[in-house]
Amino acid sequence: KRLIRASLGNRAKESLVVDFINQTNLDNIPDKASIIDAFFTFAQAEQQREARELISAESLNEEAAKRYITASLKREYASENGTDLNAILPKMSPLNPQYLTKKQSVFQKIADFIEKFKGVGGKV
Repeated sequence: KRLIRASLGNRAKESLVVDFINQTNLDNIPDKASIIDAFFTFAQAEQQREARELISAESLNEEAAKRYITASLKREYASENGTDLNAILPKMSPLNPQYLTKKQSVFQKIADFIEKFKGVGGKV
């Protein structure tokens, strides 16, 4: 864990790495390359599961959310610019006081998701 925390780029992935270690019998994996392959397979499955949970929990527009998350993963950061973020939000008037709070909350959750899963590959 100390090694993971030492690298700023890996800090967001700490829970992913720890979950992988806890859920995988590393003794059954023959070499380093196979461990790396197994990690990426695990991480991609987790990425899909967490994306589904995020979309469901926040009642996001599924197709728009998948496009936005996929684009954010490609560029390795989530952006508030443009209309993409607004398109994924549940239907709500921008004049509704809760709209901005919801938008910020969803943006932060997606930004954290991108930080955790960037570089993992796979589909959302």
